[in-house]
Amino acid sequence: MQLSEQEIIRREKLDALRKLGINPYPANLFPVNHTSKQVKNDYVEGKKVIVAGRLMSVRIQGKASFAELQDSEGRIQLYINRDEICTGEDKTKYNEVFKKLLDLGDFIGVAGKLFTTQVGEKSVRVTDFTVLSKTLRPLPLPKKDADGNVYDGFTDAELRYRMRYVDLVVNPEVKDVFVKRTKLFAAMRNFFNDKGYFEVETPILQPIAGGAAARPFVTHHNSLDIPLYMRIANELYLKRLIVGGFDGVYEFSKNFRNEGMDRTHNPEFTAMEIYVAYKDYNWMMEFTENLLEHCATAVNGTTQATFGEHTVDFKAPYARVTMTDAIKQFTGFDITGKTEEEIFEAAKGMGIEVDDTMGKGKLIDEIFGEKCEGNFIQPTFITDYPKEMSPLCKEHRDNPELTERFELMVCGKEIANAYSELNDPIDQRQRFEAQLKLSERGDDEAGQFIDNDFLRALEYGMPPTSGLGIGMDRLIMFLTNNQSIQEVLFFPQMRPEKKQVELDDEAKALLEIIKTHNVAPLAQIKEEAKLSNKKWDKTLKTLTGHGIAKVVKTDDALEIHMV
Repeated sequence: MQLSEQEIIRREKLDALRKLGINPYPANLFPVNHTSKQVKNDYVEGKKVIVAGRLMSVRIQGKASFAELQDSEGRIQLYINRDEICTGEDKTKYNEVFKKLLDLGDFIGVAGKLFTTQVGEKSVRVTDFTVLSKTLRPLPLPKKDADGNVYDGFTDAELRYRMRYVDLVVNPEVKDVFVKRTKLFAAMRNFFNDKGYFEVETPILQPIAGGAAARPFVTHHNSLDIPLYMRIANELYLKRLIVGGFDGVYEFSKNFRNEGMDRTHNPEFTAMEIYVAYKDYNWMMEFTENLLEHCATAVNGTTQATFGEHTVDFKAPYARVTMTDAIKQFTGFDITGKTEEEIFEAAKGMGIEVDDTMGKGKLIDEIFGEKCEGNFIQPTFITDYPKEMSPLCKEHRDNPELTERFELMVCGKEIANAYSELNDPIDQRQRFEAQLKLSERGDDEAGQFIDNDFLRALEYGMPPTSGLGIGMDRLIMFLTNNQSIQEVLFFPQMRPEKKQVELDDEAKALLEIIKTHNVAPLAQIKEEAKLSNKKWDKTLKTLTGHGIAKVVKTDDALEIHMV
């Protein structure tokens, strides 16, 4: 393992601590009785406290020093006086351990008394400290200039997401997002529980990928020797429970979809789905707007939330627009009564990328997504979707071409989807069969299986039911003003980390030459490198073999390109 100079020094300090008889990773409990927040909120001059956390700054001033300790709730200033922690003649604990062997980022525990400095800072006058954990890598701590401007911060998004444990330490504001995320889940759970609905769990590994139109992750069960699919939705299992006699069930579920990744999609995400018997989608619209008003207030203390340049108000009621009217408003095209061929040609005429695998529902979905979706900023219910778009949804009571479905749009994105649930088992079988035909045409997001056990459940009878699904990750994005889903997931999915390549001096020199050109003729780079033929071949092979540079053949000559 290649270590940096700082990492080598820290390991030397680790050895020095052990030689002094200090265990840098003690096993015994440390009796913390106050957090930094409690110290400040319940401050009493002279009060004895025991606190613990990371050492985040140190100002050594001879026989006395000031330091900052960071715990889970903030920071507190420490005052360390040599003669107060080393009451005898042996001053090793201050002169050696504190001044020389501790580093920023180390965990320590301190005992002391509260006092206020001359400048009014509530602090702990340390009487003793304990090393709790020695850090072997330096933290990328941001710095501030005299005017308070932050520079050299830990801001690279890929590093932050990959090393969230560092991000949370050095960028404390990141933690606020996840505190609000927890508040959102708690608020929603309390809202449901207060109404008597029952929280349940359903399988993540499923024999059939159902409940949504999405490409699943596939695995294999060795003992049963069958394929299994990671859950793309929990809808069909929750409706089985309504068949079984529950009047209202909900679940916060981890779902997995083997699809693209972007700023609003992660292959692993959290959804909430709730199903309530004897209700319809009109009831569910009112329920949803009251739920989100409650949640926004619980998370932010107000129904309003800032998202980018927009101020969104989650206060009920929300506007209602049919999908047909939305498409007509923003494209001038009326989908009512149109055939698949007519919609296909209309979509092409709008400049939308279409292909022969797309059925009527997918075409309408593409038109709405491309031409309409982004226009709805304030919470708006888009209602009455064409039947082809909603294979699990009940036919509209007034128009057999439509279904009783709504999606809630906010800032051009869907955050909720709800139905009057289809409970006619014969109609449901026909819808499944239609989806299967689309799959056979090449639509890899259409339903690829018929869930015969779910159909059997419906044949035992399911009462009129309305269901709602909410993308929890996307909702918290709106409530915390984050444009990227990676900001609201502790550990978003990342591409494999590139291994660092150790280059010799010739390879480093050649790489610098290539960097200055980015793209250049091979002969020119070879001339500038001034390497022997043998060294040139070896060095170039090192760079191309590690994928750092590549040789490209053009009509005129060979070129070197930076990768």
